[in-house]
Amino acid sequence: MFLAQEIIRKKRNGEALSTPEIQFFVKGITDNSVSEGQIAALGMAVYFNDMNMDERIALTTAMRDSGTVLNWKNLGLDGPIIDKHSTGGVGDVISLMLGPMAAACGGYVPMISGRGLGHTGGTLDKFDAIPGYQTEPDSALFRKVVKEAGVAIIGQTGDLVPADKRFYSIRDNTATVESISLITASILSKKLAAGLDALAMDVKVGSGAFMPTYEASEELARSITAVANGAGTRTTALLTDMNQVLASCAGNAVEVKEAVDFLTGAYRNPRLYEVTMGLCAEMLQLGGLATSEAEARSKLNQVLDNGKAADIFGRMISGLGGPADFIENYAKYLPQAQIIRPVYADKTGFARAMDTRELGLAVVTLGGGRRKPGDSLDYSVGLTQVCALGDEINSDKPIAMIHAQSESAFEEAAAAVKQAIHIGDSAPEKTPEIYRYIRKQDL
Repeated sequence: MFLAQEIIRKKRNGEALSTPEIQFFVKGITDNSVSEGQIAALGMAVYFNDMNMDERIALTTAMRDSGTVLNWKNLGLDGPIIDKHSTGGVGDVISLMLGPMAAACGGYVPMISGRGLGHTGGTLDKFDAIPGYQTEPDSALFRKVVKEAGVAIIGQTGDLVPADKRFYSIRDNTATVESISLITASILSKKLAAGLDALAMDVKVGSGAFMPTYEASEELARSITAVANGAGTRTTALLTDMNQVLASCAGNAVEVKEAVDFLTGAYRNPRLYEVTMGLCAEMLQLGGLATSEAEARSKLNQVLDNGKAADIFGRMISGLGGPADFIENYAKYLPQAQIIRPVYADKTGFARAMDTRELGLAVVTLGGGRRKPGDSLDYSVGLTQVCALGDEINSDKPIAMIHAQSESAFEEAAAAVKQAIHIGDSAPEKTPEIYRYIRKQDL
C-alpha cells in the first residue's frame, strides 16, 4: 500500500521512484483518488528534481495504460502500424501528406492528432476546414477507415490516456509544463496508446519551435527516443528546422490546399518535401517496409508520382465523411477569405531572418488560431506565398499574401508580418532542413 504524500516526499528529496509507486500515483490521477494539490506537488517535484530513464518509461507506460490501448491484431492487417508526431510548428502540414504516403507504401497509419494552441497550427483544425470530415468518429469507423484506406487522422477519443488529460491541465495551471520528463510522458503516452509498432518523431528547432534552444530540442529528442524504445515501440527522432515557415503558407484551408497540391504534384515546396521525405523514409525503415533510406525514398517518390498517395488521401477524406471528389474539386469545398492581398517589405534586399513564432501569432490574430482552448476558428484566413529565407525581396516580390476577412484584420496582420521578416543586404547562410537523426543506437 502506497501513500501519495510519501511518493511526493520521495521525489521532493530527489530520490528515484519505483515503477509500482509511479503506477499507483497514475492510477490515482485517473480515478481521482489523488487530489489536484498532490498532482501539482508531484509535477513541481519532478520539474525541479527530474526523472531518470527508468522512471520516465514507467510514467509513460502507466499513463498509456490508464485508458484504452488500441489493438489492431484482430483486423488482419498485412503491414506494420506506423506513425509520426511533431512538437508543432508554423506551416507544418506534413501529416496530411505523410499519412497517405506511408499507407501507399504498405503501412497502416492510425494518426491521433491535436488542435492548435498558441502560435502552432493543429492538424485537426486543418481537417475541420473540409466539409463533413469527422475528426471525432467512433472507434468502429476509425478502425474501418484505417483498414480500408490505410490511414485515418482523427482526434483523441475520450477513453485514450485519461491520466494525461488531467495531469496536463494541472501542469498547465501550475507552471510545470516545461519538464522534459513530463513532456516526454505526455507526448508518448498518447502516441503509444494507438498501438504502434514504430514512430518517427519530429522535434522542431528554431524561432518557431516549442523548445527554446537547439540543446533543449535535442534533449527532448533523446528522451523521446530512449523512452519510446524502452516502452517497446521502435522510434527515431529527427531534429528539423523551424526558423522559417515550413510550407509556403500558414493557416487551415490554405494548408489543406498545399497538401493536395503536394500529393498531386501541382506544387511541392522543396523544404516541405525534404522534411516529409525524411520522416516518411524513417517510418518505412522502422516498420520493415524498406531496408535503406534510398529504397524508402524511391518507394515514396513512386507513390507520389503514380497518384496512389493522392488517391489514399481522397479515400480517407470520403471514408471519414468528407466529399468523395475532394482531391479533384478542393477549391469548391474549402472556404475562402474576403480579402486576399500581398504585403510588401519596406525595403529591398534578402529575407535574412524570420520570427516564425510571430508569423504563427499573426495567423491567430486573423482568426485562424486559438487564444484559449474552445475558441472558434475562421478556417479561411492565413498567409500564403510566404517568402523563404534567402529570397531576394523587391517591389515586385511580396513577402506574403494575407487572407483576411476585414481591412482592419489585414492591416494588423500586414504590420505583424513585416515586423517578423527581417530584410538584410545579403542572404543568410543556408541551414539544413534536417539537423540530425537520433536513433536507438545513437543513445
